[in-house]
Amino acid sequence: MKNLIILTALAGLILTACGHKEQHEQEATTFLVTNAVQTDTILYQTYVCQIRSIQHIELRALEKGYLQHIYVDEGKSVKKGQLLFQILPVVYQAEAQKAHAEVSFAEIEYLNTKALADSNIVSKNELALAKAKLEKAQADYQLAKANLGFTEIRAPFDGIVGRFNDVRTGSLLDEGELLTTLSDNAKMWVYFNVPEAEYINYTTEKNSQARSHVRLQMANHEMFDQDGIIETIESDFNNETGNIAFRATFNNPNRLLRHGQTGNIYMYTPVKGATLIPQSATYEVLDKKFVFVVNKDNIVQAQEIHIENEMPHIYNVSSGISPSDHILVEGIRKVKNGDKINFKQKTFYAILHEMQNLKAE
Repeated sequence: MKNLIILTALAGLILTACGHKEQHEQEATTFLVTNAVQTDTILYQTYVCQIRSIQHIELRALEKGYLQHIYVDEGKSVKKGQLLFQILPVVYQAEAQKAHAEVSFAEIEYLNTKALADSNIVSKNELALAKAKLEKAQADYQLAKANLGFTEIRAPFDGIVGRFNDVRTGSLLDEGELLTTLSDNAKMWVYFNVPEAEYINYTTEKNSQARSHVRLQMANHEMFDQDGIIETIESDFNNETGNIAFRATFNNPNRLLRHGQTGNIYMYTPVKGATLIPQSATYEVLDKKFVFVVNKDNIVQAQEIHIENEMPHIYNVSSGISPSDHILVEGIRKVKNGDKINFKQKTFYAILHEMQNLKAE
């Protein structure tokens, strides 16, 4: 029994010593704190987007026949009217020549009938029939010339030739067979989906005209050097996603953007009196955000906050703290509610600058 009492006493001394040691370590450690900043700022939201050429068409064979020549290569820039493909025209040339000969024959027949009609040798009905035959022959000739012209596939506008659809010189083409695509990339349409709540905010805000200017982040995370303008919003919401499609137009003077690319649209919103804190100052419990606030006695106290918007490294806080509060930035996992700490203070902007430098490295 005596031994048991001695062991219990020793255990109590050890626990007490450990508690004092932990408290002394916390007091010896200097933690970093900062203050929230309340300022006018510009917040932005990002949306995944799809990039499309304003003019992107399929080039198809308008007549059937053998592909005689290919005058361009995939990915090459072409000018309006430039010859791209040639279908073997021999049959269509012969049909055009035949139709031309029939026109000549019908003209002669019409003139002879007219002379006879003027001499009252034949009736006016005979003259009208001869004239109708001439007009039909002329129409057939125009059709034959059009069919001959369809053997030449030319660019309808300046653009970039797409991938060939398994056609090569000598391929037998059917009427309507796909040859390639052509894209005019001078301007690009960029589509992105916006949730219903954000759509309502955009359309009802007085400064929606200012917000119509957007930026495009490309796949390499660089920002495109031209601003885009939101020009149209689709008429219907997608019932499955609850989103509606916006379309922004971007000038593409250097033809850097191509049809089919993806990226991220940045839509900017001016905010007055935003309360900003570093994201590193927060922790999460059961899907709620908290910060440690250091009071005037250097005691840390957990405080729930509500996030209005999120930016890189920064939260815009709608409630829970004020700019006068000291919030813990580093060592959040080393303290618990009610601990007394030593701290040093650093400005919000200095901490943000350090975070940006770390990201750049």
